[in-house]
Amino acid sequence: MTQPLTTLRHRHLLGLATYSPEEIALILSTAREFREVLRRQIPRVPSLRGLTVVNLFFEPSTRTRISFELAEKRLSADTVNFASSGSSVSKGETLKDTARNIEAMKVDIAVIRHRSPGAAYFLTQCIDAVVLNAGDGAHEHPTQALLDLLTISDISPRFDGLNVSIIGDIMHSRVARSNLYSLTKMGVNVTLCGPKTMIPFGISQFGCRVTHRLEEALEGCDVAMALRIQLERQDTSLYPSLREYHNQFGIKPEHLDRYPSLRIMHPGPVNRGVELASEVVDHERAVILDQVTNGVATRMACLYLLAGGQNPASLAEIG
Repeated sequence: MTQPLTTLRHRHLLGLATYSPEEIALILSTAREFREVLRRQIPRVPSLRGLTVVNLFFEPSTRTRISFELAEKRLSADTVNFASSGSSVSKGETLKDTARNIEAMKVDIAVIRHRSPGAAYFLTQCIDAVVLNAGDGAHEHPTQALLDLLTISDISPRFDGLNVSIIGDIMHSRVARSNLYSLTKMGVNVTLCGPKTMIPFGISQFGCRVTHRLEEALEGCDVAMALRIQLERQDTSLYPSLREYHNQFGIKPEHLDRYPSLRIMHPGPVNRGVELASEVVDHERAVILDQVTNGVATRMACLYLLAGGQNPASLAEIG
């Protein structure tokens, strides 16, 4: 019988395309331990004490940045925040120059969010620090997919045979790509749904089903993951109007009535009345806020394991 992993095989977390199911399972089990830490009266452990983490956010973010900052503080790491607005980047400094300056500061872990696909990989070529991708263009957003998996595991303890539909702008969504990689590796049946203009050609080769009808995507579905319309990543409008999109692909209260076991997820921020009706966002079967909570624990697990930590058998081993 194969023994479960206790350490990651990868040095960086650039995406989930190359991560094995065993590594993903290791991150999830570690995240569950850290979720218990967050429930303590003093939700802090000394796991990364003495290490410095820099958050390089070249793209606007609120949820992801705060989640990473909180995860780092809960692990007792020294945190440095860098935003491109008002920095040397706005004065013409390149990513490579910024990386070299960061390297000179003797940083241990770099968390990067960038509008260009491949930016996280490029950073690994410039610095010796561990690199964690917090979203690079329309490429990948691995920690979002991992926290989504953790949330789904609370709904169903078994991934095999579970039906998850991802609905929306698949073409421009790094969340969709990372979720597609991770979900299929864990044995989940994935359906992608959206307008034809928002579904990449040939994506079914990655082991998913594709439909352009919302009802078909929701029939027999255990979890529906609605994606935010990526207006900032589109060169042209890919649908007639937001109202038209909501009419055809927005999840509404009647869908919750029709499918009584359906759970709703969304990576946020939600465009109310577009991807989800407002009543759906606030419904008890929407686990959007659970995703936010799980995000801190998941990012704690990723930082801890990438820093060389081993999967703790108990909370006592992490403080």
